[in-house]
Amino acid sequence: MAADHFQPWVPQQGQASFVWSVLASLAENTTGDLGPGVTCPSFRLHPAMVAQAAATLEATYPGRTWLGIGSGEALNEHIIGGYWPEAPERVRRMFEALEIIRKLFSGKDVKHSGEFFKLHTTRLWTLPDTPPPVYIASAGPYTSRKTGELADGLITPGASLDKLAGILDNFAQGARKAGKDPDTMPKLLQVHLSWAETDEQALANAMDQWPNGGMKFPKADVRSPFDFAQMAKLVREEDFEGRMVISSDPDVHRQSLQRYIDAGFNRIYVHNVGRNQKEWIEVFGREVLPKLKA
Repeated sequence: MAADHFQPWVPQQGQASFVWSVLASLAENTTGDLGPGVTCPSFRLHPAMVAQAAATLEATYPGRTWLGIGSGEALNEHIIGGYWPEAPERVRRMFEALEIIRKLFSGKDVKHSGEFFKLHTTRLWTLPDTPPPVYIASAGPYTSRKTGELADGLITPGASLDKLAGILDNFAQGARKAGKDPDTMPKLLQVHLSWAETDEQALANAMDQWPNGGMKFPKADVRSPFDFAQMAKLVREEDFEGRMVISSDPDVHRQSLQRYIDAGFNRIYVHNVGRNQKEWIEVFGREVLPKLKA
């Protein structure tokens, strides 16, 4: 899973590369599935361009890719200089974008004239044999239900088990409304954590590289990494509690991940927020992942 960011959350993260180039490079050098987690198909990129990118990636690496979409954040989307709407409008834009993407994935000549988008008669000329599944990033009741109804699967970030249970329940309601079995549908969880060789270093990594994880407010309207950097000065260790596991103990992380599996998530994408990636992969590959039970 690779995030589609035009800017980093905070300047010290340092990079914000073009996600479709990153995904192609990852696909060429790995095995298994991959996709953008998530891209916004309704401001910076027209949904037709997202459809083309996703179709090309799947045609190049058949059976391996998925398309994850979301309603967007000002940090990435405001750069085109347009009006930045409130969340309900952003969600409506996202679902209309999904409609356009589905039309183009059909391979037929299509056109569209909706509330937010127009598409003159056209088609995708590079198509895979089977379109990639579309997963939607959801965290609220309405969006979760509509995701179950309209999408192929769910993406949501790690949260309290009570909140996640509500998201899964709403997703299941929407899926059943559309005649789908929610138990068989992909339910992806994105888990941010901080592991290092000491608790002190794990906390330092989180404070430096991922202070946004301790910000207990909606972040979709903040436009600049430098604004986030100023807000990060107010973040304290206790602000991460219940939001992100920070520990040097692999078993603490294993227990946390196991709870998510037990809650019903069948695909978990794990992000260690520090720069100590090689050491983290080795430790989790040896001491955490083999002990998880589906």
